[in-house]
Amino acid sequence: MRILVDENSAVQLVEVLSHILPKHKIDHVTLIGWSGKKDIPLLADAAGKGYDVFLTRDGRQLENPDETKAIMRAGIHHVRYTQTVGGVIGVGLSMGAIAAAMPLIMKELEATEGQRLIRINRLDHNPAARFEMVDPRKVKPRYWRP
Repeated sequence: MRILVDENSAVQLVEVLSHILPKHKIDHVTLIGWSGKKDIPLLADAAGKGYDVFLTRDGRQLENPDETKAIMRAGIHHVRYTQTVGGVIGVGLSMGAIAAAMPLIMKELEATEGQRLIRINRLDHNPAARFEMVDPRKVKPRYWRP
């Protein structure tokens, strides 16, 4: 399958997705010269060039009736995610969520007929939910044997 990553997503996703989805062709809107193209013609062009999946951070496309119709007409799978945290941390959380979800999503899409709309759930930006940190000088974990 061919995946087109929207320009509102980090271009570094191409490399990450290429590593975890080696059987699929991954492109980014900016790398193929489509920067600045509006969503409605972009979706039509993506379908016309044989893309199967459109990955975007733009969840508002589904709130706009004209863009929703363009997604329907394109017939390609629409995969969206949100980035609620800005900066490097937000990009990292988004890339982590996408990297974790896309192999599973692609497996499902390969087994389906017809168009699918997919929303990738975000990773939690609360440090306590993401990792645990212990200072062994203050708290001696049972596994810590100096």
